[in-house]
Amino acid sequence: MKRRRAWLTFGVWAASTLAWAAGGEGGAAAAGPSQEVQRGAKLATFGGCHDCHTPKVMTPQGPTLDKSRLLSGFPSQQALPPVPAGTLGPNKWGALATADLTAWTGPWGTSFAANLTPDASGLGSWTLADFEKTMRSGKHLGGGRPILPPMPWFNMAALSDAELKALFAYLKSVPPIANRVPEPLPPK
Repeated sequence: MKRRRAWLTFGVWAASTLAWAAGGEGGAAAAGPSQEVQRGAKLATFGGCHDCHTPKVMTPQGPTLDKSRLLSGFPSQQALPPVPAGTLGPNKWGALATADLTAWTGPWGTSFAANLTPDASGLGSWTLADFEKTMRSGKHLGGGRPILPPMPWFNMAALSDAELKALFAYLKSVPPIANRVPEPLPPK
């Protein structure tokens, strides 16, 4: 019993010493992402946010995330490829996407994946209330233009207030990337 208590005491001492050392002079261990941010990251992954909002690079295995541009949306300097005449419509293709999957064209026109980083060209000035209103209403900033396909805002609307708060906390925690995404284009 004494030996067990000695090892337990040593373990507690060692853990606290390592925590103090990791924290430097302040004595506190370096803090990682909060549980809320970690939950938001999991929701973003499960919800497919990177599928459209992160540009891709083509590899032999197909498109993969461009980790240098996570959640930055449609690259503003990128030109749209032409849509071949007669491709879209009833009994034809319902939508086409750019190779990096950040722009989509369909009967609604052309939509561009938004910049979800905390840069001024993205969500930098957004509040949690702005984000919640947008996700619940399907309208930009809760009252502007409609959020266009393929954005599944109606799925996001099903999230609880706590889940939307966690998702927003995660989006505010990613590195800001300056990238002003174009406004949607109307159908031709």
